[in-house]
Amino acid sequence: MIVLGIETSCDETGIALYSHEQGLLTHRLHSQVDTHAVYGGVVPELASRDHIRRVLPLVNDCLDEVGLSRADLGGVAYTRGPGLAGALLVGTAVGRSLGWALDCPSLGVHHMEGHLLAPMLEPEPPAFPFLALLVSGGHTMLVQVADIGRYRVLGESLDDAAGEAFDKTAKLLGLPYPGGPQLEALARDGDPDRFVFPRPMTDRPGLDFSFSGLKTAVVNTVASADAEPATRAAIARAFQDAVVDTFAIKVRRALAETGARCLVVAGGVGANQALRERLREEASAQGATVAYPRLAFCTDNGAMIAYAGYRRLLAGERDDGATEVRPRWSMDELSPPGEALPQPTPAAGGA
Repeated sequence: MIVLGIETSCDETGIALYSHEQGLLTHRLHSQVDTHAVYGGVVPELASRDHIRRVLPLVNDCLDEVGLSRADLGGVAYTRGPGLAGALLVGTAVGRSLGWALDCPSLGVHHMEGHLLAPMLEPEPPAFPFLALLVSGGHTMLVQVADIGRYRVLGESLDDAAGEAFDKTAKLLGLPYPGGPQLEALARDGDPDRFVFPRPMTDRPGLDFSFSGLKTAVVNTVASADAEPATRAAIARAFQDAVVDTFAIKVRRALAETGARCLVVAGGVGANQALRERLREEASAQGATVAYPRLAFCTDNGAMIAYAGYRRLLAGERDDGATEVRPRWSMDELSPPGEALPQPTPAAGGA
């Protein structure tokens, strides 16, 4: 089986091919950063229109690179949710149409399951079970992972996701879009002792997150401080330190609660080097290891969708008759590959 993966949940068009025998064959990504930078954030309508222009040419590029044709595809996986409704509809329409035209199965995939499984594409993938910290632009959660589809959400953000907090703080500091990498670069030169921001919800039990109070603290500090480069760098450093400390404290609690010996960190914020280093220290102190996807697969990409789709298509999962996207979709609703398939009715009168 060769599976085509299509990722269009937000502002990046990701396409990939995954082979049952050879693993990941190739992947392509078109970023819309330049399109949205002038607006300081993603404009959903523009994102959808750009996906329409990019998906099929990128599919053709991937197939041409490895010498395959569309007839060689054994399945098509696309992101069904969560994400921007219009952007999801583009990938869904193309994915289902290709499946119908090629007479091969198609399947909508959960975007965050794709992120969670992205480390499985590495040469030394983590073994189940493990603890996962998923930190993307729109989601922040801690998940206990027994196996594919066997997830228990331990905690999540009650307001802004960490990625949103990074982008909003970067915008307050006058940094260009996308703000997360820009803020990380600025924070490297910041005085770590000049400002101290709160570590939200770390003074109480539980594994949920909240970043709205931290964002308010940044707003008030920016309003009262001077605009000197050193001041901006110190604010960036204080904000990043607060986020990293918060994650470290929550991860420490989750590792102790679950007894997990492996921590998987995935999603765009997982590319932050300060966060990576701190979580390595926390995990090591508790006798656990840390696994990350390669940097190219921390952000949205088609490879993670191709792999997640492959695992479920292989178990016999297929799209039903409805073309529906899921802009909001809890991971608690997922089940192991193939488990949700209709089961045969036992014959009457059996021994």
